[in-house]
Amino acid sequence: MSDKLLVLIGSPRRQGNSATLAEAVRRGAEAAGTDVALRFLDDHLTSFLRDCRTCRGPDGECTINDGYRALFFQEFLPARAVVFCSPIYWYGMSAQTKAFFDRCFCHYAASSPDSQGVLRAMAGKRLGLVLASEETYPGATLGIVHQMQEFSRYTHSDFVGVVHGVGNSRCEVRHDPADCVGQAERLGAEILDRRYSDYRLDTKRASVVWPGDAGHAGQ
Repeated sequence: MSDKLLVLIGSPRRQGNSATLAEAVRRGAEAAGTDVALRFLDDHLTSFLRDCRTCRGPDGECTINDGYRALFFQEFLPARAVVFCSPIYWYGMSAQTKAFFDRCFCHYAASSPDSQGVLRAMAGKRLGLVLASEETYPGATLGIVHQMQEFSRYTHSDFVGVVHGVGNSRCEVRHDPADCVGQAERLGAEILDRRYSDYRLDTKRASVVWPGDAGHAGQ
């Protein structure tokens, strides 16, 4: 797995708010010296997931003839980190973004070639989420955040950060007083090494979160 960052945009608008925030992620990552690829999902997906039992070819491969397989195998699986950028549609992620997750089932299902290799390559990534909506209501993001949390747990990946930008007209997120563009740049810059903690009962853990702060443990 390389140290490459893949930024996936689930909006059809090339100059919309999701794309604006995705470009900020790329700027931050490139400034930090990270190799970045930015892709619009609808350049690669033309179909939703079908019934794999009837859709697979004789060799067990998916027969949907679009660019998803190349995006998944050549860019997503090798990437060390992935940031998903989506508008909020009806309090959920865009259809393009959801289709990306749904379509990956075809390749890690037990009936597909090298499913175990795919599962290994899906695991252990650094994941980020960037959302754009016209509502400042914090609950607008909860469904998507929860889905990303569960995807991260399922794949044993680290869900290291969420950015929520507010805007409606084209690129209006640039005027968001919460500085979501700056937050997106910092996510891109820090995606590979931002500190992440997610404790379970059996987790081995130190007494401090931040190195060099041992003197304040327990406060």
